[in-house]
This record gives sequence, C-alpha cells and structure tokens, in this order.
Amino acid sequence: MNITLVYVTASSTDEAAAIGRTLVKERLCACANVLGGMTSFYWWEGAVQEDAEAALVLKTQTTKVDAVIQRVKALHSYACPCVVALPIERGNPAFLQWVADETA
Repeated sequence: MNITLVYVTASSTDEAAAIGRTLVKERLCACANVLGGMTSFYWWEGAVQEDAEAALVLKTQTTKVDAVIQRVKALHSYACPCVVALPIERGNPAFLQWVADETA
C-alpha cells in the first residue's frame, strides 16, 4: 500500500478548508489538516513577497496524487499554487490502511 502526503499552501484557512473538504467529500483524500497562522516569504513577479497563508496537508493513495494535484489547481485561487507530494516511507499500519480504505 502506497500512501502519500500532499502539501498545499492557500491564501487563508477558509480557502484551505474549502479545498480540503471538497477533496475528502470526493474521496480523493482520506483526511485534510488545515494549519493556519503562518507567514510565507517568496519570490513573485520579481520581488520578495510576504503574506499570511495557511497550509493544507492531505493524506491519499499514491495512485490518486495526479488527480489530487489537478483538483487542487482547479479549486485554488492562486495562478501557481504550491502542491507537492511527499511519499510516506513508514507509519502506523492501521492508519495507512484506513487512508487506503477511505480513498478506495
């Protein structure tokens, strides 16, 4: 069983929650965690930017990552959203099975 974390940044906790809720309802992810209260610094349009953002951590089957990326891009307000997949090497077998079952 191959499970992957997908990390996403969003403009607000509301946007992150809306994306996460949609992906869970559509069974593309078993779980979505919204982490608010972060400040991001990044290059955009030739200058360093500073913005409040929220992080979204999604748990899904590796086979669904491409669909998750496409769906996040469709739902997201950014022109170029951060959506990256991080493979899970090990974990609680019962939890990993739960992720697989909920996204089957």
